[in-house]
Amino acid sequence: MTQRKNVLFIMADQLRADHLACYGHPHIRTPNLDALAAKGVRFDRAFVNSGVCGPSRMSYYTGRYPSTHGATWNRVPLSVGEVTMGEYLRAGGHKLVLAGKTHIMVDHKGLERLALDGGSELARLLKTGGFEEIDRYDGHHEPGEESGYPAYLRRHGYQSDDPWTDFVISARGPDGETVSGWHMRNARYPSLVEEKHSETAYMTDQALSFMERMGDEPWVLHLSYVKPHWPYIAPAPYHDMYSAEQCLPVVRNDAELNNAHPVVEAYRQQEECVSFASDTCVNTVRPAYQGLITQLDDHLGRLFDFMSRNGLMDNTLIIFTADHGDFLGDHWLGEKELFYDTVQRVPFIVYDPSPEANATRGKVDDRMVEAVDVLPTMLSWLGLPLASHRLEGRDLQPLLHGKQPPWRDCVFSELDYSYRLARVIRDKSPSNAKAWSLRSDRWRYVYWLDEPEQLYDLHADPEQFNDLGRSAEHEHIREECRERLLQWFTSLKRRTTVTEEEVERGTNAYKKAGVFFGQW
Repeated sequence: MTQRKNVLFIMADQLRADHLACYGHPHIRTPNLDALAAKGVRFDRAFVNSGVCGPSRMSYYTGRYPSTHGATWNRVPLSVGEVTMGEYLRAGGHKLVLAGKTHIMVDHKGLERLALDGGSELARLLKTGGFEEIDRYDGHHEPGEESGYPAYLRRHGYQSDDPWTDFVISARGPDGETVSGWHMRNARYPSLVEEKHSETAYMTDQALSFMERMGDEPWVLHLSYVKPHWPYIAPAPYHDMYSAEQCLPVVRNDAELNNAHPVVEAYRQQEECVSFASDTCVNTVRPAYQGLITQLDDHLGRLFDFMSRNGLMDNTLIIFTADHGDFLGDHWLGEKELFYDTVQRVPFIVYDPSPEANATRGKVDDRMVEAVDVLPTMLSWLGLPLASHRLEGRDLQPLLHGKQPPWRDCVFSELDYSYRLARVIRDKSPSNAKAWSLRSDRWRYVYWLDEPEQLYDLHADPEQFNDLGRSAEHEHIREECRERLLQWFTSLKRRTTVTEEEVERGTNAYKKAGVFFGQW
């Protein structure tokens, strides 16, 4: 392997772990991701630190949990005081380039306070979360100047003031009429854009053009796809590639609705959950969702083929994951957020081309990993120092190289549902609409502010049907989990302005500074 090292960090949006063939889906076709897993390590128990796009991604980008980075929901900006992936890499002489989605919100108040709201290079980087954006495309609304996609669409004949709405997420109905992708009933119809002009194809083209331009120069690229996230509109032929019979059966039962947890019950009253409670909705959306995944895999095949032809598979660390899953009707829910493995567990495949990783190629590792582990792993691969006073994740390279270091026995996730209708239904204030969860090998425990706890025995009840949060018989288990959650919460890294080494040097050193208090 050459000394030049690259990193390709690929993220899909709202992709469930069980919706890849290599993770056990019996019908979905994902040969290119399956092949990547065969050359690398597939982590079977990988979890996000929030089931919401924004806070989950900020944990990936900072190596810190939402309780410490503070961007607890999609509309909450990441503070300019937080050090992101791009800043760590720049300190080591690398640029972090983006093609796709980040969900980063600009901390306008923080920039204004520091008089950085002008056009300086530092202000620009802080506004983008440290990314050098070759094309930023968040995919939930019409793209702005941050993306070249609207102009690209117009050049290819999709003439409109808003081609994203009028073509990309619109479809051709059964009678030739144009129908909106915002209505999930239309997920069965093909998008009005040709496949080669679709979102997934366009962003793959951006990544390929970037790699071609870089030539022999080293690079770090975050390739972040907006699919299979809603609107669930796929271009032909992917829109009807799968039938409802080729989808996983919906995971729910009527008993879940009896004496349900009050916050979960409030979530089920939200529109997306009411819609997904219908079998018709489930059977309409899931085939399109699977088609979008196979389309993504096909374009990753284009990317991996290019890398193989140009020797980039020999010196590029590849990480493939997602920001969270998607209920798709499981547990009578739509969307994401809540503390079920359906949402919290994500695909996580790592390909390390170094000879040290040969012993683990094609292995499945069942040790628990978290979103916060990505950044320290990237820094370790590039030979950069790990900021141990800030980073709360762990370097995965020892696992990739077949070593057996002491490892975590549980993972943690958080939810701030202040912006959701469920908070209003529960008559809660924004300050107490919060929850934290611990997930161990056996237990999923959730601590809600001012609400009952939740507890699931994953050995006896892997589908999380039976909530033991109010079971007197399991109070001792909840107490143990509560104590473990408190232990984690108190160990979070809040002293971030000095390193551990600086603290060591400054310990009991007051006399060296000319201070002699306490002498007799």
